[in-house]
Amino acid sequence: MPLSRREFMAGMGAAGALAAVPSAAHASCPFRVAVINDEISQDFDHACQVAAHDFGLQWIELRGMWNKNISELDADEIARAKAILEKYKLRVTDIASPLFKSDWPGAPISKQSERRDQFHADFDFKQQDALLEHCIELAKDFHTDRIRCFDFWRLDDVKPYREAINKKLRQAAQRCAKSNLILVLENEMSCNTATGEEAAETLRAVPEPNFMLNWDPGNAATFTGNIPFPDGYNLLPKQRIGHCHAKSLVRKADGKWDWAPVGEGAVDWPGQLRALQHDGYRYAVSLETHWRGAGTPEASTRISMKGLKDSLAKAGTGC
Repeated sequence: MPLSRREFMAGMGAAGALAAVPSAAHASCPFRVAVINDEISQDFDHACQVAAHDFGLQWIELRGMWNKNISELDADEIARAKAILEKYKLRVTDIASPLFKSDWPGAPISKQSERRDQFHADFDFKQQDALLEHCIELAKDFHTDRIRCFDFWRLDDVKPYREAINKKLRQAAQRCAKSNLILVLENEMSCNTATGEEAAETLRAVPEPNFMLNWDPGNAATFTGNIPFPDGYNLLPKQRIGHCHAKSLVRKADGKWDWAPVGEGAVDWPGQLRALQHDGYRYAVSLETHWRGAGTPEASTRISMKGLKDSLAKAGTGC
C-alpha cells in the first residue's frame, strides 16, 4: 500500500533537509535556480565554473559529461564529478536520467522511437529496471533527492497501453520511495505525457506522493494550439510539481517550431515564474536551453540565462 504524502515527506531524511537549506546570499529567492550542465559544455569542470562563477548559481542539474550520459559514468568519473561539484560549491537538483525514454513493449513502434535527444544514452525496455536501480545509487552519490523520468516514446493511440504504463510508473515511484527519493516525470513532446492536460491526467492515475511532475512549458508549447501557461499550468495540482525546466520557442515562417532564448517566444516566463512563486513552488527552475542560435551551446546558454534572470526579476521573485 502506498505511503501517504505526509508519511513519505516525514521519511525524506537528511537528503531532503540538506537540499532545502538556502545560503544567506540567496535566501530571498524562492527557487533553486539551476542549469543543466551539458547545455553549457561536455567539459564538466568548465560547465561548473560557468554555472557557479559566471551565473552565480548554487545548483546544477546533471545529465551528461565528458560525452557520456550521467547513467554511464564509471566509479572514477563519478568521484571526479563529485570533487568538481565540491570545488565549485554546487549542489545537484536531480539526476536528469533517460529512464523510460524507450519503446513500450508490445505496442506499435513509435514514430518518436529515434536516436534524438538521447544525450549519449540508449537503453531498451528490458534495461529499465536496472537503470532505475543505478539512478537510485547515483542520486545517493550526488546527494540529491530527485530522479527525472519519462513515460515512453509517444504512441499514436496510447489508450490500450496507458493503464500498464501508469502501473510501471507507480512501481518505479514505490521503489524510489523505499530510498526516500522523488521520481519526477517530465512532460516531453516525444513521450506519452507531453502537455499540461496530459500531465494532469497522469498525475491523477499515479497518486504516489513521491511521484511528481517535471513541468516543462516549452515542451508543451510544441503542440500547435497548446498554451502551457496559463491554460495547461492551471490544470496541474500545484503540490505535485517537483521540478521545472526553462526553455522557450518560436513559430517559424513555415509553421514549424524552433527553440528560442528564454524571455522570448511563446512561453510567458515572467507570468509562469510569478505563478509558481504564488503557488508555493520552492524547487528547481533549471535552464534547459536547447536553443543554439548564438552558435555554440555555451554562448546560447549564456543568452538564455540572462533571459531567465530577467524573467525572474520581472516576476518579482527576489532571485
